[in-house]
Amino acid sequence: MTQVHSLIQKYNVAGPRYTSYPTVPYWQEQDFSLEMWKQTLKRAFDETNTSEGISLYIHLPFCESLCTFCGCHKRVTKRHEVEQPYIQAVLKEWELYCQLLVDKPRIKEIHLGGGTPTFFSVQHLIELINGLLANADICDEYEFSFEGHPNNTTREHLQALYDLGFRRVSYGVQDYNEKVQKAIHRIQPFAHVQQVTTWAREIGYTSISHDLVFGLPFQNLTDVLHTIEQTNSLKPDRLAFYSYAHVPWIKGNGQRGFKDQDVPKDELKRQLYEEGKRKLLAQGYHEIGMDHFALEHDKMYQAFQQENLHRNFMGYTSSKTQVMIGLGLSSISDSWYSFAQNEKTLEDYYARLEKNEIPVYRGHLLTEEDLVIRQHILNLMCHFSTSWQNEALYFPELPEVLAQLEEMQNDGLLKITSKDIQVTEQGKPFVRNICMAFDLHLRRKIPNNRIFSMTI
Repeated sequence: MTQVHSLIQKYNVAGPRYTSYPTVPYWQEQDFSLEMWKQTLKRAFDETNTSEGISLYIHLPFCESLCTFCGCHKRVTKRHEVEQPYIQAVLKEWELYCQLLVDKPRIKEIHLGGGTPTFFSVQHLIELINGLLANADICDEYEFSFEGHPNNTTREHLQALYDLGFRRVSYGVQDYNEKVQKAIHRIQPFAHVQQVTTWAREIGYTSISHDLVFGLPFQNLTDVLHTIEQTNSLKPDRLAFYSYAHVPWIKGNGQRGFKDQDVPKDELKRQLYEEGKRKLLAQGYHEIGMDHFALEHDKMYQAFQQENLHRNFMGYTSSKTQVMIGLGLSSISDSWYSFAQNEKTLEDYYARLEKNEIPVYRGHLLTEEDLVIRQHILNLMCHFSTSWQNEALYFPELPEVLAQLEEMQNDGLLKITSKDIQVTEQGKPFVRNICMAFDLHLRRKIPNNRIFSMTI
């Protein structure tokens, strides 16, 4: 136990979650333009639309109240008249993309994120999905998913989206202790989560996910174990069990109402994870990538077993597409060769669309080096291993990276051979740290201000 504690102290540093490489703070925005984004997108689309289709992420930013643990771009309002103009704007953005791509897109994935997608009325969500699909074909093997708030997801929401092809829904649970819920401004009784989970099952959803968070203010081990026990009684097909990112210095994330000392740290925080994980594994869940768990019948488990798991700005996904187009406020798109992010304020987003412009305001063009490192980081995050057996994945700084990882090998976190790296069971919680050794942008320029959450 002492060794685990010392490792946590040793490796608990600020670091990225690696939903992309390069990470957003290291994007070379000066080399990027909307025109370059369009070119790389068209290239990737032409290469893969027929063979694997594309993914769509739609950001629905409105929330009726502010959850203080949230780091997403949102607009807090109780005025539901904002819905219709926003839906129309997203459909216009999609129309601009369809004009650019010429060939009919084949959609493999749609994910509605937020904000709170279920802030929107059933009718407006139907209008949105029908509008997206009017200009596209659907792949034979497709996955449509959405994030539902347990307090405002209705049976009508679930039924309408099911009728449109949605089979996966994710509910944000976080923690069932009322003191913790008050601190994060997210009061939701177990009965609400139970109700929406039951409805989804009755309607026919095949993958129900719950998001749990450890390290929240005032949270202790009893809270986490109780939350997992309650979750297990509902047996969601998969769940995220991830670390609260305490980043109060980032503007607009609302992490107020509690003090820094109210947030569990270091050894306690790791204990919350380790004991929580032990309980989940005992209940038949399998660890998938970082912070995710799934039952054996779930597609995510199967993708992990078959080494098809992919990670992008939506997190882990069981079906990979090279092209992911993000629609809506602040959404990030990925063509593999480049990233592009939309305007972050509603006013700027609407203004661009009024000028018939795709509302992208910044991005990054990946270099050959970026593409190699991106593959290594993806391998580590998705499969807990990476290899340079294929010469194309060798890069000049690799010996330096391996030298840096030797200490982690001595600590039992990974095994290095002449051709690959395998992360050990003990090393899995430290996978972000292992990826950081490969992160050449980070190695070359350590940030002099706080931009990342702690890794442990």
